[in-house]
Amino acid sequence: MSAQIGVWNLGERPLDPVVLEKLSVAIEPYGPDDSGSHISGPIGIAYRALQTTPESRLESQPHISSHGLIVTWDGRLDNREDLVSQLRGDVTSSSTDVGIVTRAFERWGENCFRKLIGDWALSVWDPSAQTLVLAVDYACMRRLYYLTDEGRIIWCTELSPIVLHSGRSFNLDDQYFAGFLVGYPEVGLTPYREIRAVPPGGFARFCKGRTSVERYWTLDPGRKTYYQADTDYEEHFRQVFRQAVRRRLRSNAPILADLSGGLDSSSILCMADDIIASGEAHPPCLDTLSLYCPGEAGDPSDSDEPYFRAVERKRGRTGIHRRVEDFGGTAFLRYNSFEAVPGSLGDSSGAETDLNSSEAQPTYRVRLSGTGGDEVLGGIPDPRSQLADLLVRLQPFKLMRQLMAWSSAKRIPWIQLLVQSLIHISPVALRAALSKDARIPTWIDDHFANRYKLAKLRLGSSESFGFWLPSRREYAQTVHTLIRHMSHRLLVLGEPAEIRYPFLDQDLVEFLMSIPASQLLRPGERRSLMRRALVNILPTEVVQRRGKAVGSRFPILSLANHKETLEQIFSSPLCSQLHYINRDRFLECIRAAANGKDIKIWPTLRTVAMELWLRDMAMRGLIRLPTVPQRSMKAEFVQTGAS
Repeated sequence: MSAQIGVWNLGERPLDPVVLEKLSVAIEPYGPDDSGSHISGPIGIAYRALQTTPESRLESQPHISSHGLIVTWDGRLDNREDLVSQLRGDVTSSSTDVGIVTRAFERWGENCFRKLIGDWALSVWDPSAQTLVLAVDYACMRRLYYLTDEGRIIWCTELSPIVLHSGRSFNLDDQYFAGFLVGYPEVGLTPYREIRAVPPGGFARFCKGRTSVERYWTLDPGRKTYYQADTDYEEHFRQVFRQAVRRRLRSNAPILADLSGGLDSSSILCMADDIIASGEAHPPCLDTLSLYCPGEAGDPSDSDEPYFRAVERKRGRTGIHRRVEDFGGTAFLRYNSFEAVPGSLGDSSGAETDLNSSEAQPTYRVRLSGTGGDEVLGGIPDPRSQLADLLVRLQPFKLMRQLMAWSSAKRIPWIQLLVQSLIHISPVALRAALSKDARIPTWIDDHFANRYKLAKLRLGSSESFGFWLPSRREYAQTVHTLIRHMSHRLLVLGEPAEIRYPFLDQDLVEFLMSIPASQLLRPGERRSLMRRALVNILPTEVVQRRGKAVGSRFPILSLANHKETLEQIFSSPLCSQLHYINRDRFLECIRAAANGKDIKIWPTLRTVAMELWLRDMAMRGLIRLPTVPQRSMKAEFVQTGAS
């Protein structure tokens, strides 16, 4: 993806061009194809382009409109044709994305944001009104961070340049780490109190020393789609899913699609092949990458390989195959380079380097990812919200039929399902006390957990959904949790590439929100709508695949193999000094993993990642911490981080 960065001296002091040039160099790795900058008195903006669409080659940014607006756009505009029609002659079908967006802003102002469909981040400087507006798409596929500091505003699509080049250290935001430990932080937060992110579906306005943040998008509970027959839902789904994939095939560069053999990646690829064959899209090429591991404990039935090979047979083309254990194992306990946020352990850059090392393979500028498919299409067979709908609607006979059906499908007593459904519609405080979903890892500090209400946070978004039906409320919670994940996902800087997510297409998500929950999930029919709608698109093996194993063997083995080093690190951890975790309880967890016992693997890995990140940031002098013995901390860091 491309990158933009800007500085605004809030007084009348002109911006030093040297400052802007240094910031432009900082974002150069994100956009190798073209660059541009603009300085006007106290404000300066720099742009680095990663050109992935035919129109992007014609862009010159920052873009200066005929009315004097200075617009910088990092994104892909998916509803170009609709906007060209609405703007009636002011733009044409050959106009660049930034040209269309600029004209839309001049016509409708901030109301234009709700009309922009795609993955995007936008900054608009209006010199006449002395107003800066920063906005991002509905799910934060592209991001904008901002720092208001010492009479200036710095903003950027990447967090690292702000942290590294603002010339200061930062205070940690405890609320961010509370969310990080139990799931994902709330939107708008970063690890640093002084830096904020424009929230998904929102914009920040800076005018005359004041800052305001507003939302232009939210899920609409009033939008409902009802049909008489299943076939109508299936046809509608095929149309909107086809549109979502087609939008992401608009590329002037080779595309690499993830292919695991699961429903999500296979559906994207098979639909993409059908779209290309029909002449609706013309990417230079579409290849596949399959990262896989053998079945757990050597059981080949758990392997993805038979399924992604079935897709390859259908398309008549073999993709790139890589074993998971070939990457990431050598750097489990270190950050090889600066990371602005704590993230996953290990180094996966080897896979990216390997992909582009062969002259026989193209350089992929676009990646297609199946992220989000499980969440938006009912991948987790949880009937509680559907049963709760029948409870609140007072439909006892239908409730009993569904309880019996789900009891048989899940092999759970129907009374247990009923109790779980009753808990599901209880007040949040009661759910936090009774629900397994609200349980937090035992090693998190009790006072910290209580202060930030981590049990409630585990239940989902803090947003209120009023008197929505339980199934709609559950779906909205799922979408908001997914958006939190996207807004805080760790971006690995290797070969520049734009990752596109068809299942997070805004029109697709809004359609799925509007249909009855029973279309997505039925007793014994996981991913019901998707399987029915795509039965003629997917290979039979994939359609009939019951589920996809989520392997945890390698992370658990890594913990066991590094037991002694982890015990040394957590003998005096920074996250304990910050009162985030209880050291002794966490060490018990590490020892349990080494002894082969079942543990909460992902929260454990997050805790380890957080501790190593804190140490790295402290060594760089970028964060402010309670007084710690710097010498011993340095010795431990070098010992665990050296190659």
